[in-house]
Amino acid sequence: MVLPAAVLAVLVLLVGAGIVETEIFTVVRYVVSILALICVVLVVQARQWWWAIGLVPIAILWNPVFPIEVADTQLFAGLHYIAALVFIVIGVAVRVTDS
Repeated sequence: MVLPAAVLAVLVLLVGAGIVETEIFTVVRYVVSILALICVVLVVQARQWWWAIGLVPIAILWNPVFPIEVADTQLFAGLHYIAALVFIVIGVAVRVTDS
């Protein structure tokens, strides 16, 4: 089930939107990127791979190993809310059926 990972990612993204310019933001990058990749695995297992189209860019943009620096801090904070919306939609829409 994708919902628990998606809810955790939403919580981290909402907290991360407020601490974009601090040193602890690297932890937010790690958590969001890892949770996005976990959700990718879960949507592929649910045979609804098209949801990965929204999750892979999140995993890339929040990647802490090779960080993509967004010049405008307010833009990146806004991207946190968009990513949170993506996680909410995927968490509600994807259901894993036992087959």
